[in-house]
Amino acid sequence: MKSFEQGFIEQQPINQRLLQTIRLIGEYKGKQELFKEQAPQVLETLRQAAVIQSTESSNRIEGITVPLERIKKLVTEKTTPRDRSEQEIAGYRDVLTTIHTSYAHIPFTPNIILQLHRDLYQFAVNTGGRWKTVDNEISATYPDGTKVVRFRPTPAYATPVAMERLHDQFNRLWQSSEIEPLLLIPTYVLDFLCIHPFLDGNGRMARLITLLLLYKAGYEVGRFISLERIVERTKESYYDTLYQSSQGWHEGEHNLLPWWEYFLGVMVLSAYREFETRVGVVTSTRGTKTAMVLDVINNLPREFSIRELQERCPTVGIDLIRRILRRERDAGRLTCQGRGVDARWQKQ
Repeated sequence: MKSFEQGFIEQQPINQRLLQTIRLIGEYKGKQELFKEQAPQVLETLRQAAVIQSTESSNRIEGITVPLERIKKLVTEKTTPRDRSEQEIAGYRDVLTTIHTSYAHIPFTPNIILQLHRDLYQFAVNTGGRWKTVDNEISATYPDGTKVVRFRPTPAYATPVAMERLHDQFNRLWQSSEIEPLLLIPTYVLDFLCIHPFLDGNGRMARLITLLLLYKAGYEVGRFISLERIVERTKESYYDTLYQSSQGWHEGEHNLLPWWEYFLGVMVLSAYREFETRVGVVTSTRGTKTAMVLDVINNLPREFSIRELQERCPTVGIDLIRRILRRERDAGRLTCQGRGVDARWQKQ
């Protein structure tokens, strides 16, 4: 669409910071196979945690919240959805699994986007798999109740044609190898969100498409580190840079740089750095789950709760977490104030 018009991407400003980010991501991509060979069991632990965290975070960003224990059971298919929120969690789980397992065989077409959206809502009634039928808007509501429209997407009547054109333009550039894929992927995501082709689920679909396109370009970090969790942690920057880069989009006068810098620097590069850190920690410490907990503790604020630790280690049982905390306390590295789930732990 607007970002893929002839010559538009080529005319966008690229600074040294962005060039360095692209170079670093390329270096990390080269280490992926080495990580796989060094620590296959570690990667399986990270993969299991990433699926749970991605499902939880991407839905929570959109205001869909389900207790962590229910999410674990839904993701591992040990239970069935019992309300609308859990239906959407289960749908996200299934689309995520499809992308993780079959990305190489998924053609990138508008019909595939419709199918993935249909699967996202497969447990709900008459919701998914159709372009929007009424116009929508992207708005913000302030604490005083004031509502401000931040962006007006493509009208409903023009959406099918806009999506066809977006995919034609994107696939032409992707196959031509004329432009760096790491620039094409966030550019597609921006245009997808500016079109906002669905009545509901646009944000979640954008994050799923991000994972799919990164896989297709050979960047597998999203299999082991939850990109959605990073977006949730930095969602203020996520929304701010989307807003900055969408201004003037309808006229083809927008600036892609703020969104490129967030997407590649804050999201992808930090995911690779976390990936390397976690693989390094767990391969040099006895017990992958123990190492994961210790790594998370190291990255938490000085004071934290067991609940916060559990949320970041969804594949680790509460008994093991408590044993590790007691051991760290006995070693003088942690102190505990209070009792039970409300206890606060403090790093020394």
